[in-house]
Amino acid sequence: MEHYDKKIIERLDLMAVNVRKHVIEMLYRAKSGHPGGSLSAVDMIVALYFAHMNHDSKNPNDPDRDRFILSKGHAVPALYAVLAESGYFSVDELKNLREINCMLQGHPVCSYVPGIEASTGSLGHGLSFANGVALAGKLDENEYNVYVMMGDGETDEGQVWEAAAAASHYKLDNLTAFIDRNFLQIDGNTEEVMRLESARDRWSSFGWHVTEIDGHNMKQILDALNETDNHKRQPSVIILNTVKGKGVSFMENNVDFHGVPPNEMEYNMAMEELDLIQKKLEG
Repeated sequence: MEHYDKKIIERLDLMAVNVRKHVIEMLYRAKSGHPGGSLSAVDMIVALYFAHMNHDSKNPNDPDRDRFILSKGHAVPALYAVLAESGYFSVDELKNLREINCMLQGHPVCSYVPGIEASTGSLGHGLSFANGVALAGKLDENEYNVYVMMGDGETDEGQVWEAAAAASHYKLDNLTAFIDRNFLQIDGNTEEVMRLESARDRWSSFGWHVTEIDGHNMKQILDALNETDNHKRQPSVIILNTVKGKGVSFMENNVDFHGVPPNEMEYNMAMEELDLIQKKLEG
């Protein structure tokens, strides 16, 4: 495993808090959106863009860039905030989330936003799309990596497993999937809606290299990313054990905040909590 300087981890943790503050601000302004799954996905997306992926905000169409596809498109506020902080567009644009004629719509649209690789939101399609991008890289003898994030509830979709079988068949070792395993989907607990456990055994049985980590631990995230990049002849999946609504106490593990934005009181409470976390990290 690669050694990471403590300052790198601290920088990523601070950026994750900053992104969570953006998410809360965006959804409060828009009076619409999905806080729970956005907040649980933040840490992996931050680690990818600020410490791992090969990408350049000044050249978003670089053919050699690594690609990230957010299959769980409803969590796009987290990705928008990371793209803005990475320089793909102005942070001020985040204030316009879901406004008519704004480029930042409620689900990602690749033709509108620099840095968005795929238009997603219809759950279950992202892995198939990622397969195509990864296979194209193989055929073109390009060395870019493809990363795709799915929700755990999303893996109820049958197309996910067709894509999982295809990725294994074609030995797409330039493909890494992430499962945001927060155990909640819109209808409740994932194990009550459609049991997924053992997620590790299921993906392994489809011929994938499986790693399971704490999805909010930056060192574990970075170690897992390096491990999967170096694994050959199999696609890889990282199961991220996460907390829905991470960082805001009353949203954590609360399915009511799957698709409901904070009201004024909740917004103030959330921002106060995140400010305290930020000050603690800075101290």
